[in-house]
Amino acid sequence: MIKRMEISKSARWTSICCVGVVGFVAATIGPSVMADDEAVPQVVKNTVVFREAGRFAGWPANNGIWIWENEILVGYILGYHEEREGHTIAPGRPQVTHMARSGDGGETWAAESPPFAKEGMEDVNWSKLNQPLDFTVPNFAARFREDRCYFSLDRGHKWQGPYEIPKYGRPGLLARTDYIVEGPQRLTAFISAEKDGGNEGQPLCIRTEDGGQSWNLVGWIGSQPPAGYGYAIMPATVAIDGGGYLSMIRRGGVFDGRRRWWVEPYLSPDAGRSWYLLEGPVLENSGNPATLTRLKDGRLALVYGWRLPPYGIRGRISSDNGQSWSDEFILRDDGSGWDLGYPRTVERPDGKLVTVYYFRDHQRVERYIAATIWQP
Repeated sequence: MIKRMEISKSARWTSICCVGVVGFVAATIGPSVMADDEAVPQVVKNTVVFREAGRFAGWPANNGIWIWENEILVGYILGYHEEREGHTIAPGRPQVTHMARSGDGGETWAAESPPFAKEGMEDVNWSKLNQPLDFTVPNFAARFREDRCYFSLDRGHKWQGPYEIPKYGRPGLLARTDYIVEGPQRLTAFISAEKDGGNEGQPLCIRTEDGGQSWNLVGWIGSQPPAGYGYAIMPATVAIDGGGYLSMIRRGGVFDGRRRWWVEPYLSPDAGRSWYLLEGPVLENSGNPATLTRLKDGRLALVYGWRLPPYGIRGRISSDNGQSWSDEFILRDDGSGWDLGYPRTVERPDGKLVTVYYFRDHQRVERYIAATIWQP
């Protein structure tokens, strides 16, 4: 059953902020653990994070999101709009990493150009970390992208790096930002690597215990997908009781002659050394990663894009560490095309969630970055 979220009487949908995401036909194995009225959250409002005529802004899940109290920073890719098949980003024009910052919990946003962004590429002049960082300082942020990582001690205004990540015997890495700080010098990250023959990919868990000076492979997440078209990438991970992790992995490939895209859950009971595929939820979709967020009350919020009509953003809630999930609910369904999604979610001090994604609405052709503020 799909539950539509109700908008509060004091809030309205903004006509220019339609946020959509990749489509999932979500099938949960196992019963829901929540009553219907408890599973359906309330949308507070939709806001524009970045929008500019003639520009394509997309893929927040590729770049990361961070929150300090009510200050939120999110990364995305900025290019130029071009009408074409597939993603409408001009392939022959520069594409750069861009960021946007909110000081009021996602209500308003201002664009920023990070220091590592270059026209057409990121800075790859490697740095070396000669002394350990303290990951528990209040304004810390880490960012992982491809085969490198960056660190900030001032809420992303300045970034140290890039620091190279070992490739662990693979041709290359496909890292996105997904990490858990576990101590002053211990940080565990969940990234992806190319397969043995190249191309994406297989997820893995890596860890530093010396403040970022070195990285060790903890364990591969699942088996390596078959050669040719078939990938497992873009983990979205939370810690669970007993030193374990739950990670939602984006999957795709051709199986039994049918092309599929889906998200599947993996559980590690031993701090990332071994991983086991769970029975559900298995989210059939058209090619979009999920975002998984641990709430302060202990529940999990799973949000994903819907790339089938009606285009939009959907989600589920779990009260038992992902063993079972609520019915699917709709955050919004007013998108005008499939090329949207890649969400990331953070929780504000007041308990409201801010989900950021890229979107196309019925007002303009360009993709832009939007956010939905909602109460779980």
